[in-house]
Amino acid sequence: MAEVFQLEIVTPEKKVVETTAEEVQIPGKNGYLGILPGHAPLITELSVGEITFRENSIEQKLAVAWGFAEILPNKVTILAETAERPSEINVERARQAKERAEQRLTSGDTAVDVDRALDALHRAQARLDVASGK
Repeated sequence: MAEVFQLEIVTPEKKVVETTAEEVQIPGKNGYLGILPGHAPLITELSVGEITFRENSIEQKLAVAWGFAEILPNKVTILAETAERPSEINVERARQAKERAEQRLTSGDTAVDVDRALDALHRAQARLDVASGK
C-alpha cells in the first residue's frame, strides 16, 4: 500500500491545493472523516469546517464551506464552494460575521432563518480557528 496519495482541492475560482499527502481530515455532512492512503472509494458531501492534511509530515489547514469529496485509494479530490488558507482569511471580517450570526440566533426574532444563521456562525468560527492556527 502506498504511503501517500494525490490531494486536489478545487473551488470554482481556482485550484487551491495540488500535492501528495499522507493523510487528510475533511468535514463530511455527518461528521469529520479521516482519510489515509488506500482508503475505500467514497463520495461524500462536505459541510462547513476545516480540512487538515499532512504533506511531508507538516500539517496544513484550510477553512472550507460546502461541496463534495471523492475518495479513491490513491487520490482525494475535494470540490468546495470556498477554501481558504490561513493567510487568505480576513480575521476582522470573520469576527464580525460571527457576531452578526450570534446576534441573530439570540435575538428571539421568529423571522430569523436559524439554519442560515447557524451556517454563518459555523463558517465564521471555522475561518477564525484556521486563521489562529487552532
